[in-house]
Amino acid sequence: MICENHTQVTEFILHGFTNKPEMQHSLFVLFLVIYTVTLLGNFLIVTVTIVDPALQTPMYFFLRNLSLLEICFTLVMVPKMLVDLVSPRKSISFVGCGTQMYFFFFFGSSECFLLSMMAYDRFVAICNPLRYSVIMNRSLCLWMAVGSWLSGVPVSMLQTAWLMAHPFCGPSTIDHFFCDGPPVLKLVTEDTTIYEMQALASTLLFIMFPFSLILVSYTRIIKTILMMPSATGRQKAFSTCSSHLIVVSLFYGTASLTYLRPKSKQSPESKKLVSLSYTVITPMLNPIIYSLRNNEVKGAVKRTFTRKVLQKLGVL
Repeated sequence: MICENHTQVTEFILHGFTNKPEMQHSLFVLFLVIYTVTLLGNFLIVTVTIVDPALQTPMYFFLRNLSLLEICFTLVMVPKMLVDLVSPRKSISFVGCGTQMYFFFFFGSSECFLLSMMAYDRFVAICNPLRYSVIMNRSLCLWMAVGSWLSGVPVSMLQTAWLMAHPFCGPSTIDHFFCDGPPVLKLVTEDTTIYEMQALASTLLFIMFPFSLILVSYTRIIKTILMMPSATGRQKAFSTCSSHLIVVSLFYGTASLTYLRPKSKQSPESKKLVSLSYTVITPMLNPIIYSLRNNEVKGAVKRTFTRKVLQKLGVL
């Protein structure tokens, strides 16, 4: 439907999860706990990978960047979501919606490429261990991290600027808990076929291209591991990749269900649940996965806390 007289929309209303007050209060407490655990877990990973001498390797350099990304990613959506759960009016300004959408696309795309850089790091470590320190030198790691962060700029600028330039007229209620592309697109009052084609192409490029790099890296990694004569060596090699594989599966699995699944098979409720998993749940699980499955990280956490306790006691 095209409006005859376009009225400039100044704000949107976020529908959220439910209109029942008792449910909103329960969800507020739940998401506040999850958000607190997310921040503490990721800040802990950042801290131990900075201060612990044993974690000054490319693998933990990229892990630190992943934790920073997760902190930024959740900051874009979760605080606003928490405020809306206890506010009678769940509104967001037009500029605020565009800003939230921009940073959502930015950090999401950056994470896709950072995960592929982490896969390449594991590929070099397992398939070319003797030259690992030479190939994965400090300069290359820095450029790979910077490139991953900046990779989100083109898609976020293009998607957001193009979408928000479309005409909007009432109703202005977004059936979601944040300003994601597809639910905002439903409020556009003109044909969006060209934009949807571009959005699909961008999604395939910024989700499937990094995923293809990960797939190629792990194909080579698995082939190399299976050729190892020692069972202990194979187990150790698999253990260094398992955490990253779990994180990749969680992130790409939920993102693919959201953006690559046919629209006819998506209900607003199911889309909210899937979006919740990769915007709120996955960032909380990542530091837990790396901490529980990585003895070096667990050892670094223990050493860091022990050092802090001894310093307070005046022993150090």
